Amino acid sequence: MGETEGKKDDADYKRLQTFPLVRHSDMPEEMRVETMELCVTACEKFSNNNESAAKMIKETMDKKFGSSWHVVIGEGFGFEITHEVKNLLYLYFGGTLAVCVWKCS
Repeated sequence: MGETEGKKDDADYKRLQTFPLVRHSDMPEEMRVETMELCVTACEKFSNNNESAAKMIKETMDKKFGSSWHVVIGEGFGFEITHEVKNLLYLYFGGTLAVCVWKCS
């Protein structure tokens, strides 16, 4: 019974965190807002499949802002990247889900 309560508490916590929390971004304001909205939409649409959410974000960013976008979505990972200036967004969504979107050629 304790495991079921833990899952319920976790789901309640994630439901409370429905807004994106930007950790770092150097994108222009308009691009950042569009990218944040896209990330939220993809993460909500594919809440149980981070790979599909990342694919949706990447394909949309490639079409809208040119190719060579990269996306990482998940929990508990570290990264070090090289990116083009004014083309990075790193945010948290849904409590513990980290989303990193960047462009490099």
